[in-house]
Amino acid sequence: MDGKICVITGGTAGIGLAASLQIGALRPSRLILVGRNRERGEAASARLRREAPGVAVEIRYADLSSLAEVRRVASEIAGSVDRIDVLVNNAGAIFDRRETTADGLERTFALNHMSYFLLTHLLLDRVRAGGRGARIVSTSSEAHRGVTLDFDDLQNARGYGAWLAYRRSKLANILFTRELARRLEGSGGVANCLHPGFVASEFGNNNGFLFRNALRAAKLAAITPQEGARTITFLASAPSAGADSGRYFEKSRELRPSRAAEDDVGARRLWAESERIAGIG
Repeated sequence: MDGKICVITGGTAGIGLAASLQIGALRPSRLILVGRNRERGEAASARLRREAPGVAVEIRYADLSSLAEVRRVASEIAGSVDRIDVLVNNAGAIFDRRETTADGLERTFALNHMSYFLLTHLLLDRVRAGGRGARIVSTSSEAHRGVTLDFDDLQNARGYGAWLAYRRSKLANILFTRELARRLEGSGGVANCLHPGFVASEFGNNNGFLFRNALRAAKLAAITPQEGARTITFLASAPSAGADSGRYFEKSRELRPSRAAEDDVGARRLWAESERIAGIG
């Protein structure tokens, strides 16, 4: 990572912060973290400056469930760098009740999928400028198994369930990565995604008492954020991880995803729908 420029969303807490610290220890020239909470951002910045001296650290603030906020923060980042060597799409959440954003999108879909899609689209020229070895890493989950996308109900309007909406968003992350990898062919850049494991982080703490405490009990058997971040760090930095593209990883090893996640027709359809939603194309 020496001399590299790395952007990490959700980089001020949980596995995102753990990955930021691990990558920072590898001495990139610049770390740009995207978070929503200013207090956490300032704490993350201070910790990185202590533990990774010499690395330029910046925190950008945005609510990535908003398309306007994604566009704003992408413009800020693109205006501050001439290239991006590593882009890590990691911000995500689960919501126990169906909520819609100002864009009319279901919040899980908006944050967990559309922020990956639109931010990558807006920063892709900077990633391409990173040349051979540039990487896009997206956090997915083993939760994607056993579900399919309903293209007639991408916003989960019919019979909303928090776990179902989350699982579908994680399937979308893998399909997005497959199509992105296809579009990056010949550029020298690669796109891969991963399952970090079930991590004892603040994941789910944004929800109501019952939902939050059910997750808290489950986390007693979870791994640490540091363990969960290792595959992100591997895909961002290991020489061997730059050889292949469009793959899915767990514990720093390639893992075959579900059959639905290998549907290239579905991946292209999701890409087209995402372009339509974002008003690009």
